[in-house]
Amino acid sequence: MLISMDAEELAARWRERLESWAIPPEILANAPADPWGHSPVRFAARTDRALAEPDDGPTMTRLAQALPEGGALLDVGAGTGAASLPLHERIGHLYAVDTSAAMLAELAVRADKLGVAHTTVEGRWPDVVEQVPAADVTVAAHVVYNVPDLAGFLRALDERTSGRVVIELTHRHPMSWLTPLWEHFHGVNRPVRPIAEDCVALAAALGYRVNVEEREAPLERFSSLEELAAGACRRICLDPSRAEEVAETALELGMWPLPRERWVTIWWE
Repeated sequence: MLISMDAEELAARWRERLESWAIPPEILANAPADPWGHSPVRFAARTDRALAEPDDGPTMTRLAQALPEGGALLDVGAGTGAASLPLHERIGHLYAVDTSAAMLAELAVRADKLGVAHTTVEGRWPDVVEQVPAADVTVAAHVVYNVPDLAGFLRALDERTSGRVVIELTHRHPMSWLTPLWEHFHGVNRPVRPIAEDCVALAAALGYRVNVEEREAPLERFSSLEELAAGACRRICLDPSRAEEVAETALELGMWPLPRERWVTIWWE
């Protein structure tokens, strides 16, 4: 009962903290593009890099250790497959779940080229949980900051996995780097939490024997100041024509070069 009560409280705190990241309605109403959207082309480029330059970090290591040869791998929030397709030589069948049909289409193209048998499921986890069978291993990389009901999300991962669950996330909310620009252009203070420790605490409260590993992100977020400025314009609801102004401001605020993030790997059997 104590674990259940603790988990309930932690889950409520996660939801409240995540909701505090909502963009003020008056700013969102004037956004020239969806500030929360992601580019399938950009994600696909990252997947191609992950395939060309295999990562030996804790997430991929823990997945490879647990996935039997020819085993079933479930990738939740799969995007274009950066967290699963690098294991193509071990995968017997890949089940990829994502809310974006465009992302899943990019994953399917690459899975076909690699000879990976796969099933793509468009939808939000755990709403689509009944559409996938139990897997030997499950990965959910860089998706939990999009999940208000984190307790339900984690329970469904565990219930659909016979072996190991592996979660990867940034130490802080992935939009935290924009905080100085939000304050400068809109006078808006962004939240600090939730952070990775909050996810770890909830998983432990749910009764999972959680292991945690942390490292510096293997990739730079942006390859140039111009790329940063273009991305920032979209994220903070500014017209793209202001990219040069954003770049100058980022320099003035000491935001370039942008420090690498810390990535956290959480896993349990």
